[in-house]
Parts: sequence; C-alpha cells; structure tokens
Amino acid sequence: MHEIGIANSILEAVRMEMLRYPATRPMRVAVRVGELAAIDPDALQFCFHALTQDTNLAGLQLEIEFCPRTHRCPQCSTTFAVAGFDFRCPQCGREQTKFLSGDQLELASLEVEEYESNSA
Repeated sequence: MHEIGIANSILEAVRMEMLRYPATRPMRVAVRVGELAAIDPDALQFCFHALTQDTNLAGLQLEIEFCPRTHRCPQCSTTFAVAGFDFRCPQCGREQTKFLSGDQLELASLEVEEYESNSA
C-alpha cells in the first residue's frame, strides 16, 4: 500500500507551507489524482486520517479530485475523456490520439484559517 507514503508526502507539503504562515492553521488540503496514478482514494483517505490523528494536524480535511484520462485529437483538436480503452476521437473517429492527462498526483490547494486573537 503506497498510499501511506503519498499521505505522508501530502502532510510534509502542508507542514512546509505552514512554516510560511505561522499565524494560521490548515483546515483543508486538496489533491488531484489521475485515473492512471494507481491510487485508491479510500485507502489514501484512511492513511491520511491515521497519520493526522492525535497530532497538531488532527481535523485537517483531505479533498481528492479524481481526474479522468484525457486525450486530444491531432486532426480536429477535440479534447475528450477516454472511456475504457477506446482512444478514438468521438468527433472525427481518428484512432491515433495524443495523451494529455490522467496520471497526475498534485497538490491543488491548501485552505488555512487565521488563529483568533485572545487579547481583551
């Protein structure tokens, strides 16, 4: 299960980013996961929760955006999501299309909240 390593890498990125904003706390981190990245979203959520439990990052929410495999037709410039293993362009029928995306794993966003001042 490589999802534990991925969850740990996400948390390290959050920790590094939080060094830049010391008066805030992270609330939500979003990642984009491509269909071909071979990542089980449920396993990633489980590992993320396990690694944050009983830490200063407890309660940090992980949002996973699933990205389908997309291709582009060099003939008609149509961009389309690949269904199954059918790489044909749905517009013109060309069989040889170019891979665009679907294997990514990227940090999309980090939502933070400022600490409330306790001064009276």
